[in-house]
Amino acid sequence: MAAERRKGERVVFERGFPAHMMGIDGTWRRACIMEDISEIGAKLTVEGSVEGLHLKEFFLLLSSTGLAYRRCELAWVNGDQIGVNFLKPNDKKKKPARRTENQEADA
Repeated sequence: MAAERRKGERVVFERGFPAHMMGIDGTWRRACIMEDISEIGAKLTVEGSVEGLHLKEFFLLLSSTGLAYRRCELAWVNGDQIGVNFLKPNDKKKKPARRTENQEADA
């Protein structure tokens, strides 16, 4: 059996927790079962095929209203199970704009 790669402590759901995966642009959605979760990621069992889905970045919807969600990226695939890493809101920060000499003089 492979060694556990996840660094943080995880919570295992005995019966799984129903959730949905949704594309960042909202063009696709799949039901899934969250098997376990940690601060940095989760293991999901996906209902149906993941073939053809853009899994580089997607949302994991944890409530039916969409108010509880995490932005994810695919970590691994093993049959109908996938591992995801959670992306933090500041993971894709834009660099601050450089000030020009005129702006500095006005400050």
